[in-house]
Amino acid sequence: MQMTQTELKERTLTPQEVRNILKTDNKEIVELCKKAAIRPRKNEKGYTYFSYDEVKNLRKVQEKMNNGMSNPISKAPVAVETTSAVSPAIRSILTSLQELEDKLSAKISKVIDEKLEGMDDVVVELIRCKTDNETLKQKIVDLNKEVYQLKNELNSYKPVGLGFYKKKEIYIWE
Repeated sequence: MQMTQTELKERTLTPQEVRNILKTDNKEIVELCKKAAIRPRKNEKGYTYFSYDEVKNLRKVQEKMNNGMSNPISKAPVAVETTSAVSPAIRSILTSLQELEDKLSAKISKVIDEKLEGMDDVVVELIRCKTDNETLKQKIVDLNKEVYQLKNELNSYKPVGLGFYKKKEIYIWE
């Protein structure tokens, strides 16, 4: 069952299929897409897909990257040899840079610690206020219930004249 050229071009591939074809992971696929200027598309359901041509282009870029990376690997031992012959001036510069970095880190840490010093008290106060707020909300609910009950009690009294009131019986449906 052979696919025609147009069917092959129209075929879409999922990211998992692309990973299998290129024998790589998502991180490298993202890098390949950046280098090949390919933006993965999404279908109506929001799933990512690639066209067959895009995967061919990604494979070509991958091959170029692999060929380009094989040369620097063979040159790496030479770089190690040159680093062992670093001049004393460069070493002193590197050590002074390291000392500068350590001093800056210490100063920045100190400033951050000073700024955050009062935050513990603020957090404790915030928690206390939040607890008080919840307590007051519950009191309001309780008082509203009591006001409702007192209004019902008050409405159960009807005037009979001469400043006298008679309590009506309230029937509670059970």
